[in-house]
Amino acid sequence: MASLMPNFLSRFFRPFTSSSAMGLGPAEGGAQNIPDTAQKCTVAAGCFWGVEHLFRKNFGEQGLYDARVGYIGGDVNNPNYRAVCSGRTGHAEALQMTFDPSRLSYTTLLEFFYKMHDPTTKDRQGADTGTQYRSAIFYHSPEQEKVAKEVTEKAQAQWWKGGKITTEILEAGQWWDAEAYHQLYLHKNPGGYECPAHYVRKFPPLS
Repeated sequence: MASLMPNFLSRFFRPFTSSSAMGLGPAEGGAQNIPDTAQKCTVAAGCFWGVEHLFRKNFGEQGLYDARVGYIGGDVNNPNYRAVCSGRTGHAEALQMTFDPSRLSYTTLLEFFYKMHDPTTKDRQGADTGTQYRSAIFYHSPEQEKVAKEVTEKAQAQWWKGGKITTEILEAGQWWDAEAYHQLYLHKNPGGYECPAHYVRKFPPLS
């Protein structure tokens, strides 16, 4: 349906199935030969198309090896997009990044996370409403948990004083890659839907 619409209208519709206009096949740009020293960062911030797009745009040449959109935090095995969008599986649409900690810090990624979405709107980003659009950080180690809580506390005090941050901080569980047509979606479909809440705020550095 979206492929038949003008670009400005297609931004308001999110397809449930793939089509030739959506770039079928494996995700392009996947990292190769990722070293053992690489680390993962997993976050949820609403519609995963825009989240992936912004992180790749800002960190693609700064130590980000790979970024995959998918589902995490639910209680159903191998969920698909339609099931997650129903809100019944418990999953969040999320982004899992693999990065070089010698070039790009976990703190930097989480600070950007709090700049590029609104963490004060519970289970919602823009007009996208439901638990699948919740704000969350899924940590992969005790050290990541510590950093996540520290950055969240600072972001609340310095950046989001006008509202309460609702971001969940949880241990990362089972990750499921989203369907192939979701990977690099806005790279393949420049006129595709972008959540209006996804943009980089001009906040001062956290102290």
